[in-house]
Amino acid sequence: MLKLSCEKSVLSMSPHHPPIAMANSGDTVIFETKDCFSNLIQCEKDMFSSIGWDRVNPATGPLYINGAKPGDVLKVEIVDIIVAPQGTMVTSANLGVFAPYGTEERTKIIRVENDRAIFNEKISIPIDPMIGVIGTAPADEDIPTGTPGTHGANMDCHRITKGAVVYLPVNVDGALLAMGDLHALMGDGEVGMSGVEIPGEVTVKVTVLENYDIPTPFVISGNDVMTVCTEETLMQASASASVAMARFIAANTDMDFEDASMLLSFAGNLCTNQIVDPLMTARYEMPKWIFDAYGYEFR
Repeated sequence: MLKLSCEKSVLSMSPHHPPIAMANSGDTVIFETKDCFSNLIQCEKDMFSSIGWDRVNPATGPLYINGAKPGDVLKVEIVDIIVAPQGTMVTSANLGVFAPYGTEERTKIIRVENDRAIFNEKISIPIDPMIGVIGTAPADEDIPTGTPGTHGANMDCHRITKGAVVYLPVNVDGALLAMGDLHALMGDGEVGMSGVEIPGEVTVKVTVLENYDIPTPFVISGNDVMTVCTEETLMQASASASVAMARFIAANTDMDFEDASMLLSFAGNLCTNQIVDPLMTARYEMPKWIFDAYGYEFR
């Protein structure tokens, strides 16, 4: 099985990066990943400010998928996520939603023992490893890996876990898939600036889908399907994710847009992925059984 080393990573999603490996549609590939701090924070004396933004959010890759061409959709099935025994959380005096309220810079090392993240002597939580950065190359620009967009990248969607399926756009030949920024745990919003940032390995199956009309990025996880949208503000991202889901429902059932919009308030959930990146990201979740009821089958 092909395995990509974390020593070969990029700090932007770009059509100009040479691929570090090639795979065929249907192949299973392992991505070894550094944490979002490039593995440079190893103890609580190491501060985020000592790293520099030019080393944040490395994404292993890119991987060239043979046969992928612009207009296709890349289906990425998350087969497994394995994380290291130690993760990191940080705060900063100048970053995050708590910055105006006197948050000082601090680093907290989070141990992972028996599949639980140890916050302190009284609080531990079962880990739920997820992928923060997963995306393909944009068509004609370089976008930092820390900035999410229509190509995916730093969506920080805590539903992208083992068993999830991520649909991404193919904007250039080969798609140029890259990923990183794993979290052992992360709450919706990532309001404290970071989740439990951690190195690890992700095993994925990549499949090229031709002639598939689905709003990308799109996620299937557990019993839910999700549209994911990024905009300058959280309100704009929330509206875009909601409209994308309503349009997708109307296009693939016998409901019109008006009925579909009412269904969102009837059965769905609007959720916040993150509010700490250069752009804001929201997702709209709908139960997958609704599509099953109309006989729609996801490819």
